Amino acid sequence: MVKEAKSKNRPTRTRGQPLVDYRTLADLRYHIRRFLRTREGSARAIGVEPQQYLMLLQIKGLEGRDRATVGRLAERLQLRHHSTVELVNRLASRGLVARRHEGGDRREVVVVLRPAGERILRLLASHSVAELQTEGPALLSTLTRLIGNRSSKRVRTSNTR
Repeated sequence: MVKEAKSKNRPTRTRGQPLVDYRTLADLRYHIRRFLRTREGSARAIGVEPQQYLMLLQIKGLEGRDRATVGRLAERLQLRHHSTVELVNRLASRGLVARRHEGGDRREVVVVLRPAGERILRLLASHSVAELQTEGPALLSTLTRLIGNRSSKRVRTSNTR
């Protein structure tokens, strides 16, 4: 039987469960949320919703690797198909993206960036990279602590059997 850690700062585990370092996990979520909140504010400040920015980023990120179909974008954004269609509709009405029918199946729609969408994406992405250069080390340190804690415990546990 594994006893719970006596210190609040040490990872804890219950019988049959892996160690959990709640402090580091909470720090990780904090740093991620802080980064995302800043990115959301930046998107709104230039007149796009955060989900719209994420859609533009995914379209560009798929370029040259995969077609940015509505289905693929829904998966990448973790949205339902109809929500993704609505997001594409809003971006298309603003002239930020366009739809194209490619291949033999006319039902499949590929979404592409228009020049206005490229400009917005370039501005927001450059801010994201700049912020990651300043805030990234804290995020990376926390992630390393979390993964390091788990992997070192796993190695120690497996060596004692």
